[in-house]
Amino acid sequence: MAVSLRFLLILPLLTGSESVKTITKVSVRVGASVSIPCFYDLKYQNHVKYLCKGRNWRYCSYEVRTDSPRETGTYSISDDKIQRIFTVTIKHLRAGTHYYWCIVEINNGGDDGELFQLSVTEDTPTLWVADQNVTGFIDDNINITFNYATSGGIKWCKLGRTCVTEATGEIDGTAVTITKAINNVFNVTMIGLKQENSGWYYCANGDFQMPVYLTVTVRPTAATATIVATTTVTGGRENARTLPGGSRPFPALMSLAIPLSVLIFIVIAALSILFVQRRTKHVTVKDPTASKNEGDLTYAEVFFKQNKAAQAASEAEVPGKKQSERRSEGKDEDVTYSAIIHHKQNV
Repeated sequence: MAVSLRFLLILPLLTGSESVKTITKVSVRVGASVSIPCFYDLKYQNHVKYLCKGRNWRYCSYEVRTDSPRETGTYSISDDKIQRIFTVTIKHLRAGTHYYWCIVEINNGGDDGELFQLSVTEDTPTLWVADQNVTGFIDDNINITFNYATSGGIKWCKLGRTCVTEATGEIDGTAVTITKAINNVFNVTMIGLKQENSGWYYCANGDFQMPVYLTVTVRPTAATATIVATTTVTGGRENARTLPGGSRPFPALMSLAIPLSVLIFIVIAALSILFVQRRTKHVTVKDPTASKNEGDLTYAEVFFKQNKAAQAASEAEVPGKKQSERRSEGKDEDVTYSAIIHHKQNV
């Protein structure tokens, strides 16, 4: 909407919107983060949503929108068009009272929204839960524990739907019980969860509310649990819990790394042994006569050779020596074997 048209919405927003609904007052500790769900009518499914800061509608400042970067250093926004809820997350909260608007942008008209308040304290919050994101399994029960510091009635509601205000009741056909555990602590139990129970809820005590997102899924089998455990050990760290709409790393691929490495090592070792065996056999066949000894050989003809200079000197020193005697004095390296005959030994 144009800024000049904001004044048209002051009265409707202060009296409450029928098309946009959210919690009204949340207590949070300094430095913490909080997620606030904003329910909207079906007719706004494809509209731009945004968060505006400031108690006065006319002077509030845009913080984050769904049609621009959806995350900044302090704010983030997401839109679940199936459940018709957009969620804003505010981080690094400072002490004090802060006012915000959940707003749907209306083309060619005044925007529609709802005001909520954050009470940020350095002390223990007035109404708080350990984790805003909880997970349950189909057909199982889930128990959510809340801490509170003020008197007043307690109720458990699904955002945009019905509320349980007594000790027992039901939401979307699922039984709900509210029990007081000890002083300043009470439990909300949902019995026999169904897939359609997933979504945003809030607990209310007096003037304060605390929103909680419930994810209902199929209970993992033993094999799936083993894969997840293996992935956790291999990766060296535990997978962090994700917010609604988030995703986790794929564990199945990582779980195959170790058995695949062992298989590759076995194949390489087998191929190496086979190669060595074939190489040894090849060398043995290549030189079959290497093992024969000289005792199996007969030299058919033997000639002695001597260079002419040495022969002349020898003849000069011993003129009367016979030719046959001189031949017998030749060295092994002066012998030429003209033929070699192999004799097979008799066994």
